[in-house]
Amino acid sequence: MEEIIKKADVLIEAMPYIRAFRNKIFVIKYGGKIILNESAQRRLLEDLIFLYFVGIKPVLIHGGGYSITQKVARLGKMPQFIEGKRVTDEATIKIVEETLTEINQKLVGMIENLGVKAKGLDGRKDEIIRVKKAEGEVDLGFVGEITQINPEPIKSALKEKTIPVIIPLGRGKDKLTYNVNADEAASAIAVSLKAEKFILLTDTRGILRNPEDESSLISTLNKKEVEELIERKVIQTGMIPKVRACLNALQGGVRKTHIIDGRMNHAILLEIFTDKGIGTEIVQ
Repeated sequence: MEEIIKKADVLIEAMPYIRAFRNKIFVIKYGGKIILNESAQRRLLEDLIFLYFVGIKPVLIHGGGYSITQKVARLGKMPQFIEGKRVTDEATIKIVEETLTEINQKLVGMIENLGVKAKGLDGRKDEIIRVKKAEGEVDLGFVGEITQINPEPIKSALKEKTIPVIIPLGRGKDKLTYNVNADEAASAIAVSLKAEKFILLTDTRGILRNPEDESSLISTLNKKEVEELIERKVIQTGMIPKVRACLNALQGGVRKTHIIDGRMNHAILLEIFTDKGIGTEIVQ
């Protein structure tokens, strides 16, 4: 009986959050190593479906970097990264397109098998993500910088009562396909949709004061505190672009951003519908 009462308490705790977020858009970016974990993938999609059924509008943007790296390596090519961006030649961009399309179709199928309609969208084919070729001292090949987001195809999918699942590829004025950083794409899409929340799923607990100590999780940060932690090298390497994506979303009008551990069972629900949360929220 006590266990049943505890479950009721959890629902009561969630109630004010459900009321506050009804009809709001949540943009969720899913990628990294956790995208290869089948059980974690199912739990994530169950969370999205829960959001959908309580009246929240989830939008999912996925990467596929580890799968792409494995495929490139199998072809005998050495994956190359400069400042976190994949050097993408003509052969690699084809692998990127194929891999992201496979992942997209799988996620859409899994959502529909769980009882909700989903719609796969391609940032390039559906003309959502417009880009220019990335510039720099080194030519990265088919890597794009976002110039504009067209949110209309996503809004149409939401009006159709489906969960949009988006491939982060962009199209340039030259009509060519460009690889786009998925964190940056998700952040820009969140701004274009005037999302209530932007949620980044990672394979760490969030932002840690000590990278070696998972108990040193920082639960809430503002922009000024984030900049100080970057300067002190507490936030470093791969976490910096994720934090920058959160700051860009906040600057563009998104209310709150979250970096949470996608390996944890029902991480999104625990972060959104409980008083303590389980990751790091970054606010203005």
